[in-house]
Formats: sequence, structure tokens, C-alpha cells
Amino acid sequence: MGAETGLVMDADEMRRAITRIAHEILEKNKGAQNLALVGIMRRGAPIADRLADLIERVEGIRPLTGRLDIALYRDDYPERRPPVGRTEVPFDLSGKRIVLVDEVIYTGRTTNAAITALFDLGRPAAIQLAVLLDRGHRELPIRPDYVGKNVATSRGQYVDCRLAEIDGEDAVYILAEPPEPSGQEQPCATS
Repeated sequence: MGAETGLVMDADEMRRAITRIAHEILEKNKGAQNLALVGIMRRGAPIADRLADLIERVEGIRPLTGRLDIALYRDDYPERRPPVGRTEVPFDLSGKRIVLVDEVIYTGRTTNAAITALFDLGRPAAIQLAVLLDRGHRELPIRPDYVGKNVATSRGQYVDCRLAEIDGEDAVYILAEPPEPSGQEQPCATS
């Protein structure tokens, strides 16, 4: 039995969760030195940018940021592979503490693909995982280091994570059916 359908995070709850995650990242890493945030395309990237802004306000140092497209690394190709985008990681990963950022964790397969993609780019000192929402149902032994909110869902439900930078609003909804296609990449229904 999962959560009821409807709104599970509004803009204020998202802002507070992202702020808390930024502080937890700083605490665990003892500051922002040698830290980089890499957002999984599409919705993890704006969250990584928001986290970097918050960390810079607190520490006075902006962590390096990047965007990671994992389309070619997915294990469910060709059934669900989104269009290939552009990875932008304009720094050497070697020796860096990388915080991989995504909006939702579900089975863990997206995170697994992202870790593989990161290792193709370099050898970081450590990889941590930050997610806005953890909906459970892991199929791989992957656990986030930082979680904005845990929400129990059934496998048949969908998570529709909306970000102002992409969707014009900040909110997370649980849906009984997949969201209507909008010509853009589907929201995080099955991350």
C-alpha cells in the first residue's frame, strides 16, 4: 500500500528540503573544499545548481557543478531510453568528492547508470548520492546519502516532480497514472 495520490511536496517544502540537504552535505564533507555536484539530466541538474548556490552562500565557496546525461548507460534500452542529451562536466573528477544529484530514487537503476558514466569521465575520491524524494522499491543495493523526503509509494503509482526551471512550478505529486506527455521528457515517474 502506498501514499495517496496528490501533492506530496509544495514549493516551500522543496525549498526547505534542498536547504537541509545542502547543510548536510557541508557537515558530512567538512565544508566545500574539493567538492563537486553533478546533476543527472534533466531534473537533477537544476537541483544540483540550487544546492551549489546554497553552499556558496554558507561557505563562500561555490562547488564545481556539472550535468550528466546517462541515456547511453541505461540498462532498459531501447524500451525507455530518453533522447540523448549533453553531458557537461567541465572539470577533472580525479580526487574530487562528487555528490550525484537526482530528483527521485526508485529502483536504483538510474543511479547505477550515472555511477558508470562518472567512472568513464574519471576516478573521483568518493561518490555520494543526494535525492529530493526516495520512493522505495530498490532493485539494486543503492542507498542515498541525503534525502529530502521519503514517500511510500506502490509500484503502480507515478511520481511527477516539477521544477520551476523546467516545468514552471516547484511541486511533487503522486499520480495513479502516468502524466500526460507534453512533448518534453517525462517527469521522474520511474527514476
